[in-house]
Amino acid sequence: MTIQDAQPKSLFAAQEKIYPQRVFGKFRLIKWLALGILLGLYYIMPWLRWDRGHGVPDQALLVDLTGRRAYFFWIEIWPQEVYYFAGILMLGAFGLFFATALLGRVWCGFTCPQTVWTDLFLFVERWIEGDRNKRMKLDKEPMSFRKAGQKVAKHGVWLLIALLTGGAWAMYFNDAPTLVRDFLTGQASTTQYGFIALFTGTTYLLAGWAREQVCIYMCPWPRFQAAMFDERTLLVTYEEWRGEPRGKVKALAADGTKLGDCIDCGLCYHVCPTGVDIRLGQQLACIGCGLCIDACNGIMEKVGRPANLITYDSLYNQAQRADGLPAKHRFVRPRTIFYAIVIMLISAAMVVSLGWRSRLDVSLQADRSPIFVRLSNGDIQNGYSIKILNMVRENAQYDIKVTGIDQLKLKVIGQPAALVTVPGDSVGTFRILLHAPAASLGDESTPITVTIEDQTTHETSSHDAVFRGPAN
Repeated sequence: MTIQDAQPKSLFAAQEKIYPQRVFGKFRLIKWLALGILLGLYYIMPWLRWDRGHGVPDQALLVDLTGRRAYFFWIEIWPQEVYYFAGILMLGAFGLFFATALLGRVWCGFTCPQTVWTDLFLFVERWIEGDRNKRMKLDKEPMSFRKAGQKVAKHGVWLLIALLTGGAWAMYFNDAPTLVRDFLTGQASTTQYGFIALFTGTTYLLAGWAREQVCIYMCPWPRFQAAMFDERTLLVTYEEWRGEPRGKVKALAADGTKLGDCIDCGLCYHVCPTGVDIRLGQQLACIGCGLCIDACNGIMEKVGRPANLITYDSLYNQAQRADGLPAKHRFVRPRTIFYAIVIMLISAAMVVSLGWRSRLDVSLQADRSPIFVRLSNGDIQNGYSIKILNMVRENAQYDIKVTGIDQLKLKVIGQPAALVTVPGDSVGTFRILLHAPAASLGDESTPITVTIEDQTTHETSSHDAVFRGPAN
């Protein structure tokens, strides 16, 4: 045998298609409830209205990229307030860490979009092609009119769901009724059609074809979730000390002793959407959906043996039970306390920030050329551009004041006084000139403070700047 003959033909094993079997039970019911609630919210939320006044979008949830604004019911987020999105992402991250530390991959098993849409696509597949055995038999059959009809029907429903999914996602960035009308009449923009097609295609591909491959190979979360686990984290576990050695109900082991409770029916493996045999221990592909628990409990009930041979439990409790010692769930632990405190602090900071956030934003920029001008009377003049953002709907009048230099004078170009008016929900740009006697200046740069005050609410915004002049 040559070296070439001894080498493997391929470094990669062919994908083995998974045919999850239908199962009934507590965790399957929880998954159906989660699917219904999450999909209902996803498809319905863009259609909710929220009256914000004339000339303002009335969609309750809208990220208006053209208007550079995000609307969340009564909350309006401006571009400079993007840190609120950072806060939401931090809350999501630490919330996920907290849930993982308590309940393992509960996010993956019940609320992850990939899981939710895959469940929906599998429901369609079972509805059209039948349960596990029928689907396996159908795939092995040669092509026929019946098989072709079922396949076309299945993929047609998948594409319809994917189209509704992509369209709903685009509605979060466009007015929903307008987008639907434009889409159906061919008046939508190329960008809108393009993004809807993109999200339709990805939904169809990931939920219909890739399925468990997304969880196993594409998603990064399984790779570092173990950092959030400890011996008290609740996971889907198999009570090996009770189930082994496995065999038929009335069979005996080779030495004549009674077998364990596992009858080796394989149903826990057949119902798993990612093809995991939980009896082999914790695995990266296990998403913690609990369907194997429902399957096993159903079998245990039929053969008259105790339930929860497969169950949600911690590795610590499993070790305790294997040794005949008492076991108890412990949710309050240092890491869960830490995650809870961080979540509360971030939430409190965001609530306080939203409650006390300023409705006035000012930016100030000094002229760069020339840096200063010497006037005929010997005074030194500096020019500045100032932008005042009025974040309320009504027009507002602002008073501009500058302090820091004696005998400093202020002039607003095009305005009779230092009072300026900015229309509601817009930015006012003004040019101001400051001049002061050369004797009042300390050096080339003299610190000054520019203060903008809302004449109605008396809200102020102060900015430090420098006044340039000649060297002494």
